[in-house]
Amino acid sequence: MSVTLESPPTAAALERELGSAYTRLAGICEVLTAEVAEPGVSVTQVGLKAIELTASQEAVDVFVEAEAARIQERYGHTARPHVAASRALHDYAWSVGLLMSGVWYLERRVPRIRPEDVSLDLITGVYKITPGTRLSCLPGDPAVGLPGVTVVPNEEALRAELRSAVADHMAPLLTALGPIARRGSRALWGMVSDDLVSGIWYLGRVLGREDDAVRAATELLPSAVSPYPRGAEFRHLTDTSGRSHPTRTRAGCCLYYTIRPDEACFTCPRTCDTERLRRLEN
Repeated sequence: MSVTLESPPTAAALERELGSAYTRLAGICEVLTAEVAEPGVSVTQVGLKAIELTASQEAVDVFVEAEAARIQERYGHTARPHVAASRALHDYAWSVGLLMSGVWYLERRVPRIRPEDVSLDLITGVYKITPGTRLSCLPGDPAVGLPGVTVVPNEEALRAELRSAVADHMAPLLTALGPIARRGSRALWGMVSDDLVSGIWYLGRVLGREDDAVRAATELLPSAVSPYPRGAEFRHLTDTSGRSHPTRTRAGCCLYYTIRPDEACFTCPRTCDTERLRRLEN
């Protein structure tokens, strides 16, 4: 009698899992401008690979100039280099952070995305992600046993993995772009923590689960956790109808107010609670 042996799991299986997760996330989040490369296919050179930013001043200059061009096209505004650099970093941290935090929020898994897995179309601003081969998950997850999968014991350990994954990805990029953004380490990490929290918050609103997302983001960053200088620090505002709305104030400014002075972000330190309530009620 012949016996058919099952093939051992391969890294390609994990790549397919992650590719499917990123595709679902991009489908849910309309403002997440990300595309997924086919598993096993390297990111094509559509513009700039993120890893180049950590090794080349020329790449940094091109990255910032491309953002300045997009700002000019969208808003008719000529952004100074440090503003364009801050805006580019903000968009990058929000987008790549959401790719990791969104998989964590939806599937209780934490993928490790490396800068070499990401490229940016300098014209459109679209990110292209190649699924990697590293993932952390909880016991009992169907991915347990796949090559590259690390099993952690509980939810807090998984949250620690997410904090670490985002920090490991962003650290070299902050080092590369910090000088042109004219910001110190605390301000840069404040921006990353803001974008990590706001990505989860946004995803919760899209899914109609805002309160749950606020809770999840608060558990992820209950207070300052190195290198993140502040916690989520949500609070609530009550409108004239008695309805309560979550809000927070950013730790690091994205400098949008320099482009549109009368339209500072909802969570900007420049936006008072009265203005926040006015926007919520309108």
